[in-house]
Amino acid sequence: MIATLNRVRQIRLARYIAASAIALGADVGSFLAMLSFGVMPTAASAASYSLGILVHWLISSRKVFADSVAERGMERTKQKALFVISALAGLALTTAIVGVGGLMGIDPRIAKLFAIGASFTLTWMLRSKVIFRHAHS
Repeated sequence: MIATLNRVRQIRLARYIAASAIALGADVGSFLAMLSFGVMPTAASAASYSLGILVHWLISSRKVFADSVAERGMERTKQKALFVISALAGLALTTAIVGVGGLMGIDPRIAKLFAIGASFTLTWMLRSKVIFRHAHS
């Protein structure tokens, strides 16, 4: 059992899925907490999504893509900027899918499930193939 867990931990996609789940938990948890304190939903959504991006960067750069994170300086800043851009691309895709789903009369919760899958796939591809690509790839 421990050997199997160690092998799973070594699979980059499995680590990325775990990082995504943790970031999503930070996003949704902080969103709900802010709502309970009376923060306006739009502001709470933006703040919690930003927290999710930060959490995802911290985990991704240390546990998922640690072998391909740039050293300090301009290259690292570029990676951070591209990471945020990839998150915003995921947000745009999610918004578009839920919006089109609404126009088509699809339950927004169902549309959101599809959007989560599509956004996950988009950001995984951008991050694994562009942002954190290996120098020797």
